[in-house]
Amino acid sequence: MLRDVLSSALDAVQGRPNPLGLAARRRVVVLVVDGLGDESLTARAGHARTLAGSTRRRIRTASPTTTAAALTTLTTGTDAGTHGIVSYAALEPVSDRVINQLRGFDADLPDGWQRSSTVFERAVDEGVAALAVGPRHYAASGFTREVLRGARYVGARSIEERLEAAVEGLRAAGRGIAYCYVPELDVAAHRDGWNSPGWTDLLERVDGAVRDTAQGLRSGESLLSTADHGMVDVPSSAHLLLDDLGLLTGVRRLAGEPRLLHVHLVPDADPEAEATRWAEAVGSAADVLTRDAAIRAGWFGVTEPAVRARIGDLLVAARGRAACYATADAPGRGMVGQHGAWTTAERFVPLVRFDG
Repeated sequence: MLRDVLSSALDAVQGRPNPLGLAARRRVVVLVVDGLGDESLTARAGHARTLAGSTRRRIRTASPTTTAAALTTLTTGTDAGTHGIVSYAALEPVSDRVINQLRGFDADLPDGWQRSSTVFERAVDEGVAALAVGPRHYAASGFTREVLRGARYVGARSIEERLEAAVEGLRAAGRGIAYCYVPELDVAAHRDGWNSPGWTDLLERVDGAVRDTAQGLRSGESLLSTADHGMVDVPSSAHLLLDDLGLLTGVRRLAGEPRLLHVHLVPDADPEAEATRWAEAVGSAADVLTRDAAIRAGWFGVTEPAVRARIGDLLVAARGRAACYATADAPGRGMVGQHGAWTTAERFVPLVRFDG
């Protein structure tokens, strides 16, 4: 599982048994290619022969399958119901506001919102170097501060420069782990879809950078390449407009994302009755569960009491290629590639290992 990858890298550097079965290493780089699902990699294997090669295996990512939650699961080794990052946009119960969790740490979210210690903090406590390498403009963000807590952040412009910085930074430190982040593929998929030529061109570039890095690894060094989630291309014909379906009555706040909607109801609403009404309205396009049913089903892993109020009274998880929007003019309806729900395209990501 994705939650085991970075913690297993630390265990390998410390010579400990680990869930991935990694042998003892001096340096491990974990590359996260945002949005690279295992199914889409299989479909474009001819354009990514290194990533689609013989050392690749399929693993299950975090739930929900959204960047904020999955990256936090990777860097803490805990589930969303424990670390508290349960969606892209979440209800902050005290202020009763829906806040973007990729941007809200800078001003809008209270201290301690991300509730788990990170693998980087544990590494530093054990005397192991911890690096995080990504685009320069992410260096000072609140999300970086909270989710990569404990790591020394290194900004680098290109994909190739980021991998080089991760490897060279660990070599300078002697022993350590590094997280290296590539958002470009995810951005292209949201804009044009993962079936677009531009997405395939970027995949080829990522594959070439991984190939070159893998060929330059020294003895005792490993590169693990994985992803936070996969993608589904959603046509506008598959959009569910809640206003047209008469589903906005009784709704206090909408959070989550189009493929996993968190519905916060007005105080006197009956969640069970509303779940039935919503299920009848959306039909086979989505699964509708109450908060309690979703938690029992393990949608957020082990869920702490302090996290429950962040989760919607109802969860609407898209099937197939559907996505939910409040109204016809809702922001984001031009987005093609999407994720957040439980289809195999979204839930399964590659894990590829290269050893020096």
